[in-house]
Amino acid sequence: MKPGSLPVLYLAGPTAVGKSAIALALAEQIGGEIVSVDSMQVYRGLDIGTAKPAAADRARVRHHLIDVIDLTSGFDASQFVRLAAAAVSDIQARGRPPIFCGGTGLYFKAWCEGLHEIPSGDPVLRAELEATPLPILLDELAGRDRATFETIDRRNPRRVVRALEVIRLTGRPLSAQRTERRAGALGDLAGATRIVVFRRAPDDLRTRINARVDAMFAAGLIEETRRLLSAGLGENRTAMQALGYRQVIEHLRGERDLAGTIALVKLKTWQFARRQMTWFRHQTPARWIDLETLDEPQSGVLKLLR
Repeated sequence: MKPGSLPVLYLAGPTAVGKSAIALALAEQIGGEIVSVDSMQVYRGLDIGTAKPAAADRARVRHHLIDVIDLTSGFDASQFVRLAAAAVSDIQARGRPPIFCGGTGLYFKAWCEGLHEIPSGDPVLRAELEATPLPILLDELAGRDRATFETIDRRNPRRVVRALEVIRLTGRPLSAQRTERRAGALGDLAGATRIVVFRRAPDDLRTRINARVDAMFAAGLIEETRRLLSAGLGENRTAMQALGYRQVIEHLRGERDLAGTIALVKLKTWQFARRQMTWFRHQTPARWIDLETLDEPQSGVLKLLR
C-alpha cells in the first residue's frame, strides 16, 4: 500500500477497561504503532497516576504522543491534532497502520471531525468567570446552551468556564458551533466502521479501577506527586486535572489521611469512567464491544477483528 492508504484504527473506552493492553496485542499482531489519545500522558513526569505504558511495552511497540511536553506547558486539542497528523504520516510512511488508543473523547472528535473556529481565551473574561461560583456558572450555561449543559462535565470548573467564555465571546451556543463540521477533518468515521469503544459490566469495571488505584499507590504515586510539585505541577491547571494528583496533594497538605485519599481517588476515577461512557454514547458514532471479566487482551483482539 502507498503511504496514506493504510487504515487507521480507533480504540476507545473508559479508564481501566483494558483498551491499552488490547491495542498493544493488536499492534504486535498487525505490525502497527500506537497513537496515544490521552490528554495527560502527553506530560513528562505524569507516569504512575496516568497509567502511562511501561517502558517494556513501549519497547515492544512504538508509541506516539507520550511524554511530548513539560509540566510547565499547556496542551489542547489543536496541539493534539497537529502532533497526531505528524505521527500518522510517519507511521504510514514506514508501511505500518496507526492505532489510535485512549479515553480522551474530545481529542477523538477533534481529529475525526475537525477543529472549529472558536475564539482564543480572553484573560479578563476568564478571570471573571473563574471568580464566579460554579453553581452560578452552571445556571447560566443551562439557560444559554442546554445541549452543552447536558453533555459537559459539570464537576469540572475549567471546562464550564471555557464553554461560557466561548458563548459570551461569540454570542452563540457552543453546541451549535461544534455541529458545524470544519472542512479538512483529518480522520474519517463515516459509518462508524473503524472506531471501537470497549466496555465492561459496571461491577467488573469498578473492580478493575479499584485494583488499578491500589497498584498506583503501591508503585509510588505519593512520591511521584511530591517530586512533581517541585517541578511545577501545582501551577499547571490542565495537568492538575489528572486523576489522583490533586487528591494526593491534599493528602500531603494534611487535609486527608492516606486511607481516605485512596478511597477518594477510587471514587473520582469511577465517576470519571462513567462520564467517559456517557460521552462516547452521545458524541461518537461507534461499534461497541463488551469485554468479560476473564477476557485476556487477545480475546479483545479477536472480538475486534471479527
